[in-house]
Amino acid sequence: MRHSYAPCASSLVLTLLVVGTVARGGDNVAVELASGGLVENRAQELWAPYAADSVPQFDPAVSSAQYTDTDLTLAGHGSSSCAWQWQLLPEGLIYRSYLAGPREPRFQLNYFEETSSNQTLWDVTLGGRRGLLRFGTEDPLRPQGWQLDIEGAGFVRLNIDNHHDVDVSDYRFGIPLTYGHGRWQFKIGYYHVSSHLGDELIVRMPSAQRKNYVRDSMLIGVSFNPRPAWRLYGETAYAFKPTGGAKHLEFQTGVEYAQPGPTGFRGTPFFATNGHLRQENNFGGDYTLQLGWLWRGRTGSTMRTGFQFLTGKSNQYQFFNESEEQYGWGLWYDF
Repeated sequence: MRHSYAPCASSLVLTLLVVGTVARGGDNVAVELASGGLVENRAQELWAPYAADSVPQFDPAVSSAQYTDTDLTLAGHGSSSCAWQWQLLPEGLIYRSYLAGPREPRFQLNYFEETSSNQTLWDVTLGGRRGLLRFGTEDPLRPQGWQLDIEGAGFVRLNIDNHHDVDVSDYRFGIPLTYGHGRWQFKIGYYHVSSHLGDELIVRMPSAQRKNYVRDSMLIGVSFNPRPAWRLYGETAYAFKPTGGAKHLEFQTGVEYAQPGPTGFRGTPFFATNGHLRQENNFGGDYTLQLGWLWRGRTGSTMRTGFQFLTGKSNQYQFFNESEEQYGWGLWYDF
């Protein structure tokens, strides 16, 4: 039996305190160019590559700017054109998915114990996000400009204690328009999500009632890098004509840390946290914490593995009003 309790509000407050602390320190660690200021056509110079042996490589033909931030790690090889141009099906993303966002389209396998029901579960996500059209730079790791993306994913929960039954499956489809300049990224767009109770759970529990949970939402998000390794973000979405217990408003915010650029085989540690508040839960919701190891390729694709903790309301919308506490291990891949 699931037990209901209020979300862990103190954890979300901790997230907001971390955001404020990092943001206040941002001016003290800002990168200064020798010419003064970060101009549009030189923005991706902040993200020149780390080589596999962790020694930064600079191309003197690209820039002779002096970097004053000793924590700066760079991500591109400086070989991509600074000029903005039209690109069909571009490599890389301007506004990347939130690392600890439990509803982001990606490939995911999360194995965890759900303590309120004493069940062992798998949350599996099959999906991703790719660029359709870009007007901007060609750098796949830190592109600047405008980009239209397409995203989609299925979110499936498997009950390991009951022969890997499919308890629930949610589906998401979206079309975000993103813009990036310097250390700022912005996103507006539309997404649809619907939730479906699993046939095997209905057979196992004939009294279970399906909720016709549907959200068609317009969203806006903003992301900021006070340092290349740090990211702060916030997002809000408004659903028009929600059904099945869904309400109009939702918010999420979070903090991420991972060194940018290709990592080679050694990888790099990462940390991510996300708070997701929903009107149907009286603006309670869920809080997620992740710690682990990350590998990044030369086009920005990332693979991660590590510990995940989630507390608050369920991240599966058939159970949106039920409380869960999850401890587990995850594997995540983002294009």
